[in-house]
Amino acid sequence: MNIRSLRIFVYVMEEGTLARAAARMHLSQSAASRQLGLLEQEFDVSLFSRDQKRLIPTPQAETFYPEALSLLAQIDDLPAVFGQMKRDVRSPLRIVSQTRIANGLVLPAIAEFAATHPEQPVKLEVMLRRDLGRRILHQRFDLCVSALPLPVDKPDAVRLGATTLCVALAHGHHLTSQSSIGVQDLRGVPYIALDDSTVLRRLIDRKVTGLDEPTYEVSVGTAAYRLVHQGLGFAFADPVSLDPELSEGIVLVPWEQKLTLEFGYFVAAPQVTEQAAHAFGEILRRQFTRKSGELK
Repeated sequence: MNIRSLRIFVYVMEEGTLARAAARMHLSQSAASRQLGLLEQEFDVSLFSRDQKRLIPTPQAETFYPEALSLLAQIDDLPAVFGQMKRDVRSPLRIVSQTRIANGLVLPAIAEFAATHPEQPVKLEVMLRRDLGRRILHQRFDLCVSALPLPVDKPDAVRLGATTLCVALAHGHHLTSQSSIGVQDLRGVPYIALDDSTVLRRLIDRKVTGLDEPTYEVSVGTAAYRLVHQGLGFAFADPVSLDPELSEGIVLVPWEQKLTLEFGYFVAAPQVTEQAAHAFGEILRRQFTRKSGELK
């Protein structure tokens, strides 16, 4: 099996278009299309049908997708496997975090964990939620923190709680004096949005009507908050995901419509790090409870 073809297939499933998948592989669309065709020819299967510019997965593609994720996870993890074999050190607590909550929740939790478990090494990987599925399927981690539901079916995920979305504005903006904000209030205020591959953006597009088109579009929340901090417009945010170092320069104002995102974690630790993983989970829970109550 051609690994590049397999990776193109996974990226098309995640991105929805061949153009975006090709861009992630640094290939031309024609080269990416050839790689996808090789995979279909090798197994004599049709993986996608076309709908204008989008590729619609066939039932065969939906069935193959989790298997493809698992195969790529094993391939991508080979360097780490061999690296660990060469080292004779205490096994680190391997934490995988969704980008959105890494700075606001996971890093402060690591700092608290270090104070109570100074002898325990920690390895943190931060990735976009769309990439978490591959890591979860292969389970080469001890604890994964993400928005719920997880990208793959894991019924034993531990729920941390739900956060209520607010409007993030720079300190001193005239709208920060309001008790809540709606669409009409934001007319003419530049919209700093996450791209449409994110859970948050899809939630907002589905639930909120009448917003101006985004002036700025970014792939991760931390970039959006920094643009807000610079006074370039507003973004949707919550107390848990907001970077602590930006909190003094940003005000979160409740959105008039209650929109929530749930977060949780999943433990897949081997016996040697299971106790540390559960201890870290308790710290996450305390941090989340405190931060989710922080509003303006």
